Amino acid sequence: KSIDRILEETLRAADILFSLSLAYCQGSDLDAFPLAFSPKLISARRNLALFQHHDGITGTAKNHVVLDYAVRMHTALLDLETFMAQAVGALLGKREAKPQSADLDVFMPEVNRKAHDMLPVRNVVDISSGEVQRVVIYNPLEEALNQVMMILVETTDICIVDSNWEPVESQVSPEWVAGNGNPAKYRLHWHAEIPSLGFQTFFISSAKKLPSCKPAELAQVKIFNLPPGFSCPSPYMCTKIEEEIVTIHNQHQSLAFSVEHGQLVYVKNLEDGTRLSLKEDIAFYSSRGSGAYLFKPVGEAKSIIQSGGSIIVTTGPFMQEVYTHPKSDRNPSPCSRKARLYNGKDSIQVFLVEMEYHVELLDHQYDDKELIVRYETDLDTSNTFFSDLNGFQTIARENREKIPLQGNYYPMPSLAFLQGRDGHRFSIHSHQALGVASLKTGALEVMLDRRLTRDDDRGLGQGILDNRPMDAHFHLLFERSNRVLQPSIASAVHMPSLLSHRVSMQLSYPVHKFLGKVENALEASSSSLHKTFSPLAVEFPCDFHIVSLKVPQPLEFLRSKATEKYALTIHRKGWDVSYHKKDQLCCREVGDEGGRLDLFDIFKNLHVKNAKVSSLNLVHDNLYYELNEESLGRKQRVGFGGKKGVINLFPMEIQSLKLELSNGK
Repeated sequence: KSIDRILEETLRAADILFSLSLAYCQGSDLDAFPLAFSPKLISARRNLALFQHHDGITGTAKNHVVLDYAVRMHTALLDLETFMAQAVGALLGKREAKPQSADLDVFMPEVNRKAHDMLPVRNVVDISSGEVQRVVIYNPLEEALNQVMMILVETTDICIVDSNWEPVESQVSPEWVAGNGNPAKYRLHWHAEIPSLGFQTFFISSAKKLPSCKPAELAQVKIFNLPPGFSCPSPYMCTKIEEEIVTIHNQHQSLAFSVEHGQLVYVKNLEDGTRLSLKEDIAFYSSRGSGAYLFKPVGEAKSIIQSGGSIIVTTGPFMQEVYTHPKSDRNPSPCSRKARLYNGKDSIQVFLVEMEYHVELLDHQYDDKELIVRYETDLDTSNTFFSDLNGFQTIARENREKIPLQGNYYPMPSLAFLQGRDGHRFSIHSHQALGVASLKTGALEVMLDRRLTRDDDRGLGQGILDNRPMDAHFHLLFERSNRVLQPSIASAVHMPSLLSHRVSMQLSYPVHKFLGKVENALEASSSSLHKTFSPLAVEFPCDFHIVSLKVPQPLEFLRSKATEKYALTIHRKGWDVSYHKKDQLCCREVGDEGGRLDLFDIFKNLHVKNAKVSSLNLVHDNLYYELNEESLGRKQRVGFGGKKGVINLFPMEIQSLKLELSNGK
């Protein structure tokens, strides 16, 4: 399911680059470059659709079928990432080059996917003195991003400059790996601004040989209960943690962790001083009869955390992290966790807590065990919580004590949240679909992984023993309503806040990084490659989302008689206005004009010559259709208003359009 979500967002990102490459390269010698990739693009779409058949996405397929799914999706990911790397080269100035001189292989993906059954690894920037390596960051979202970026490097003697060769402040920290206390790599963090649907270039170099470069600041490292064989990596000075509680913080919030167990215990809002009890725990369900279809635990989940686990705290100006490898009654421990806070200006990253769990249920000692992470808060939720439905709506879920425990587990495609009677809200945003439950008031638990030896007699004929190492990524968000909620209102509000939507989008559609070839610094500064690419001419409203921008039939692009060969699907999100805070948006304001968008003014240097409103499956076209809002006593037209091509979208509405694009060449 994790690979399914990764393939889904990678396919969307590749579709956008395919469309932009076709449109911007019209009339150049590279105008047919994207079309050569059409068969692989279609194959990736089909492989994703095949896995989303019920026995694929639900995890109820036999081992050889799962293997086939995995190979297909892994191949699709490799093809899509290869194309995106080439499209970056084409759009950063190569569209003017002659075919024989165009080097479309100048970039490679930062992520290296070696095999379908292995976690991806990051390519490492390794440069010698006097050389630089360019890093291009692609933002697939319709909103400009202000984020702390990370890249792996070989040494701490490193620095970074922007596209104008101006020095950029940065931080370098050890890369802690589960099961290995001695890092061989380092993480370089810096703050970057990436245009919507566009690229931004940075250059990484040795700090000693580039005069204009500012050396990365070394992070501070604190340790507790050293892992076996641990030695402090040079040139860091590791200090021992003496306190019972260790904290990390940014300008918005602080997190407190128990040194004895390494788990989160509370969160404090530094702006208003409020404190939320948040007790984190890792636990196992034991089962006698659970299988691919059924969840049949024996009693409640029991904590596996014991005192004495390893804790490494890394702090710096851009990122602070608590890495915990807890001690448990099993060796090795099945789970480790990294909790991170980010610093930044005009960034929503400062409001979230990043949690990354590394899980390995690979040994027979974990047979018939199901691993969960549990968060217990002091919110009065009356045994009610909320989860999303396919990322579009949310629904209230109630814990019923009279039914078996498994009857209170529900799917969490991307979001679950608790809401107290006082208006405080605790949200978990997930990068992949998982099971979630709230078995007592103020608590949320999420299923991380399962290892089961028995068949549950529902047709599969086998257990679940093909576990692989996996990473689960969550973004935690803590919010407070602008008003005190009445008891009836507290159980009726179901919508995420606008900030919550934006956190979910940035988690589900992350940036893609591409590494250039190692170059001489002088040659890199005089290169013909552009440093930025920004295709959007307008800033989208905060509650608008580009679901897709693609060429529906790439193989028929040249032969088709239709003029509208591009498809754009836009969704306007519904959100809870009681959690609306202007200082947390960091984007264009929403309001009376938030539902209006002029199609003809969207792109830079591209003309929308014609457009049609279409059905979501792009089968039925209709230039106009009307939406009657009887309750508001008015009649609104959804489609084009007058000559300017303005579309109006109401909250929770989604609209597909077919476009004819031309760059004027």
